[in-house]
Amino acid sequence: MARIDRDKLKLQLTQEQQLFVQNHPKSRAAFEKAKSSIFDGVPMPWMTEWPYPFPIFVREAAGSRIKDIDGREYIDFCLGDTGAMTGHSPKASIDTLIAQARKGLTSMCPTEDAAWVGEELARRFGLPFWQLAMTATDANRFCIRLARHITGRKKILVYNYCYHGTVDEAMVVLDRGIPVPRKGSIGPPVNPAETTKVIEFNDPEALEAALAPGDVACVLAEPAMTNIGIIHPDPGYHQILREMTRRTGTLLILDETHTISAGPGGYTRRHQLEPDILTIGKPIAAGFPAAAYGFSHEVADQVRACVGRKKSSASDETGIGGTLSGNAMAMALIKATLQHVLNAAAYAYTIPLAKRFNQGVQDVIDAWNLPWIVTRLGCRTEYWFCEKPVRSGSEALAAVDDELDHYMHLGTANRSILMTPFHNMALISPETTAADVDTHTRVFGELVAAVITAEG
Repeated sequence: MARIDRDKLKLQLTQEQQLFVQNHPKSRAAFEKAKSSIFDGVPMPWMTEWPYPFPIFVREAAGSRIKDIDGREYIDFCLGDTGAMTGHSPKASIDTLIAQARKGLTSMCPTEDAAWVGEELARRFGLPFWQLAMTATDANRFCIRLARHITGRKKILVYNYCYHGTVDEAMVVLDRGIPVPRKGSIGPPVNPAETTKVIEFNDPEALEAALAPGDVACVLAEPAMTNIGIIHPDPGYHQILREMTRRTGTLLILDETHTISAGPGGYTRRHQLEPDILTIGKPIAAGFPAAAYGFSHEVADQVRACVGRKKSSASDETGIGGTLSGNAMAMALIKATLQHVLNAAAYAYTIPLAKRFNQGVQDVIDAWNLPWIVTRLGCRTEYWFCEKPVRSGSEALAAVDDELDHYMHLGTANRSILMTPFHNMALISPETTAADVDTHTRVFGELVAAVITAEG
């Protein structure tokens, strides 16, 4: 038996912080310099939320590796938090990018790649009609607007601590049963209680109560939660969700942006789910900004009836779309990435490696008889410092051990491994190797051994 020695942990955490500063003088200098013109020294605020004293500034990335400006190379298990799940700059996608750049980036006109992309998305996800966006956030926003217009209802329903990008209606959590803005959410346009109902994942009773009044336009959900850690649906929960949404006239939108890790058709196809609408982004163009949303024949008919296709001198009068959405470069890259990179062969390689990652972590846990777990969703894997799998956002939040999380992230970074920030998650790319996975297992074991006390 063993337990975490919190005094050892505090000492090790301090030492890891000092080592990080010592190893990254150029990143520290770049961060300080950027503060003079870039707000908080980074292009996007979340770049400061890695559990480091300052961000790592990257010089280049290729395959499963990142190199920083201090000359340090890392095995990258973060992979742009799914954006680079293909590996960084896969050859087929980059060759296409170069070729398309010579032919034009955007023109406000369709290209022949559009038909191929639509057919492939329909084949993978089972929905017949598709539209393009720049990000999954945009796709989710557009689909919410469509759902409200079709149903004539104002409210949407999401899960506590969900992930749907920066959609206003989804930046909300439960506080003693009341929807409130999520901590850190800036300037919500209205009180989220006016737009959104929030329930816990895997709670059929709460779902039924929320849908019963008939005022919810859509349920927006990841098939399995990922933002606060991987939370799998209980057996039968999706069948309940689908039956209740159909019975109450509520559209079901599944966001596969992260759960595309489950396979070529995401969690939806792997588990034969039947959403009305599906959104997907991040990796489908190998990290280039692109996203898509698809919908059923029934939704397509309702959209045509409600929105129509009449011409107008007013630009973007529906509130859906954007000048750069579906641009020539995005379409070419989606085609190349789905055809040559993010395909069935890739998952046949990455999912077994994710299982190897899990087993390595589990072996360390078992060796010390620690009350921790490891879980997986396709080629996405994660370890938790708790005794049993969590079933909801609230349970996940309660299980977070910030001190251990920070220690593991710093410790792995100091030993040339990048994990996904916010939680201990790893993504396996087609460029990741078994040696990469085994390196993590060794480092994980060393970091654990440094902070435990054996017990009789």
